[in-house]
Amino acid sequence: MFNYITGPIICPACREKREEKFQEVKKYIQDNKGVGVTDVAEACDVDPGQIRQWIREERLEFAEGSLELGCEQCGAPITSGRFCAKCKASMANSLNNVYQQPTVSQPAKDDKTGGPKMRFLG
Repeated sequence: MFNYITGPIICPACREKREEKFQEVKKYIQDNKGVGVTDVAEACDVDPGQIRQWIREERLEFAEGSLELGCEQCGAPITSGRFCAKCKASMANSLNNVYQQPTVSQPAKDDKTGGPKMRFLG
């Protein structure tokens, strides 16, 4: 059994190797500001798709202008994640508008006395 969190299901040993590669990539980006995905992939021997996945997961963030990554909703340039700040705010507002506090309805009164009546059959 593997503990699944996100991404592909992999064994603990492979997950550890992937995390080591992530730390290597992160250090390379910090030491070499302004590099692109292809440069990092070649220098660290990592698949560019894996680097893009880490960017989409917001584990990595590139400097402005060094990465051509677009918001999945509007296409605006972003440095990390899937959506720009404007689209994130818009989605959050949409979700807040959908969810409304339920209103408490008043029970209906049966007659002029104001209370419910007991009814007998037969």
